Amino acid sequence: MTATAPEALDYAVDNCTIGRAMAVLGERWTLVVLREVFNGIRRFDDMQQHAGIPRQVLTDRLARLVEHDVLRREPYRLPGERTRHEYRLTPKGFDLYPVMVALAAWGDRYLADPDGPPVTFHHVGCGAPVRVRLHCDDDHHVEEVRQVAPRPGPGAHRRGPAQS
Repeated sequence: MTATAPEALDYAVDNCTIGRAMAVLGERWTLVVLREVFNGIRRFDDMQQHAGIPRQVLTDRLARLVEHDVLRREPYRLPGERTRHEYRLTPKGFDLYPVMVALAAWGDRYLADPDGPPVTFHHVGCGAPVRVRLHCDDDHHVEEVRQVAPRPGPGAHRRGPAQS
């Protein structure tokens, strides 16, 4: 019996949207910055102090998230001080909320302290816990992730002949 190569090997990955997303979000501190903003911590000094992010790293991550329209800068001014900025989620940033909930669930399952997770997510309307679930477009709940199969999408490009 011969093994069949995965179909994915036939396609190029130069336009992979997961790779592109990781180019924006894939550095550890970027997700920590997003965690802070999702938790309502929007000001630079508060983020830096709360999360312990080095100042230059925080500056770089915030600039990158603003550049990619994940966050927007809002000016504010405390009496007697210079104008500063706080960082707010854009619609593109809010679309990351299910990703953050899914990452937290994975961490809760495999990495939480014996006392349990430090944060839980609840629906404001009824108070029930919130979790990320997979559904197909026909609204079937996907019980097992092995029931999901990747297929080439409309942007898939076949790879050219191998270079020697």
